[in-house]
Formats: sequence, structure tokens, C-alpha cells
Amino acid sequence: MEKILLSLLLFSSLLLSDESIEDKKLKIIETKQKIASLQKSLQELETSLPKKIEDKKIKTHAEFGFVNNKGNTNSNTLTLDAKIEKAWGKHNLSFLVDGEYASDEGEETKNKYLLELEYDYKLKDRLYFEYLIGYKYDEFSGYNYQAYTGPGLKYIAIDTKKHKLEVGNNILYAIDEAEDTKEKYDYLSYRAKALYSWQILENLKFEETLTYRTDISKIDNYFLFSKTALISKITDIFSVSLSYKVDYVNEPKSDTKRTDRTTTANLIADF
Repeated sequence: MEKILLSLLLFSSLLLSDESIEDKKLKIIETKQKIASLQKSLQELETSLPKKIEDKKIKTHAEFGFVNNKGNTNSNTLTLDAKIEKAWGKHNLSFLVDGEYASDEGEETKNKYLLELEYDYKLKDRLYFEYLIGYKYDEFSGYNYQAYTGPGLKYIAIDTKKHKLEVGNNILYAIDEAEDTKEKYDYLSYRAKALYSWQILENLKFEETLTYRTDISKIDNYFLFSKTALISKITDIFSVSLSYKVDYVNEPKSDTKRTDRTTTANLIADF
């Protein structure tokens, strides 16, 4: 009799252990279903949220430079570089202003500015389609104005914590108006541009901008622009920089020089 009772107890305990395992399996399945349901609900909530605030914000970068000499030499130099940028989704719109003015003994020695409007559309991770509209005025270049517009591609070749390199190519329709004859010359143009930045220290950065534009049918008619800058950040908004610009025209009109150089110390505001 005792043996029968012991056998029944062992059998019942085995049944209970089996039931416990089945219950756990059911609870695991139910928990997984709940997790999947929660993940789906989370994705739906994320897609229903408005776009990031950063995507809606207009970013402004402005550089101001001023030099005033009094005494044996009375001269003034004023520079302004500014870029206003707006991004939304895969789109980006930017407006660039680069202006310089100088006088010596009250006589104007430099008066130039460049305006560029650029639209970018993200095609892939680092590849962008862009469309460019540009207008340049330089009183002492021999041209009344230079205008150009056309499509292109931009590629981010390097994008690390310390280094970034952007390269771009455009096919442009260009018009130049000569100052002396007022004659307009329109042509098909090619432009290559490279932007490189190096974060040397936490508050010190090196930047280089290089632009090359040429007449496709007459490659001797080309224009080079370079800007080299060393930037030191002093607050979240303000920085100071030392920049060196070179503006080169291979076939200048009238008797103007080919190269125009400018060195300035600037106050920068980013907001």
C-alpha cells in the first residue's frame, strides 16, 4: 500500500511540474506578443511626431571684419561673410553673401560682393543633387557683373569627428559683362568646389574653401577662389578667426591685375 501511495505522489508531482513548465511557456509567448504590440505602437507614435526642431530651424553664420588705419596711412577695410541655411527632410536651401569694401586716403580701392543661392536634395547617404544660382560684382575686376546658374552633384567624401571634406561639380550657364565695352559674353561653364574642415582642438578649427570655374569652350578663361581660415571658439555663439582670401582671374578685362588678396581678422556669430 505504501508503495502505491508513493507512486501516486511521484506521478502527481511530475504532472504539476509539467503544468508549471507549460504555464511558463504560455506566459513567454504572451509577453512576446505584448512586446511586439508595444513596439508597433511606439513606431506609430514616432512617425506621428512632428519633424525635429533642428530641421525646422534657420541656421545663420556671419563673419564681420573691420580694419581702420589712422596716421601715416588712412585706410579702412570692411568684410562680411554670411550664410543662411534652412533644412527640411531631404531638402536644404542656403544663401551665401561674401562682400569686401576698402578705401585708402578716402579713395575707394575695393568694392566687391558675391551672392549664391544653392538648393540641395539628398539622393543617398552622402550624395546630393544641387542647383546653384550665382551673381558676382567686382568694381575693379574689369567686369560689370558675372552671373551663372546650373545643376550639379555634391558628395561628402570624408565625415569624421575631426575631418570633413565636401566636393561638388556643376555644369553652368554663365554670362559675363565687360566693364569697358558693355559687351555680354555667354558660355557653358564648369565649376568644381571643395570644402575641408579640420577640428584641431576642441575650440580650434581649420577651414579651407577652394573653387574653380572655367569656360568649357575656352579653358584659358577661368576663375579661382580660395579662402583659408583658422577659427577659435570663445562662446557657444561667438568665435574669432584669421582668414586669407585669394581671388584669381586668369584673363582679366582691361588693365586690372589677375590676383586680389585679402587678410582679415573676423568676429563670427553662429545662431
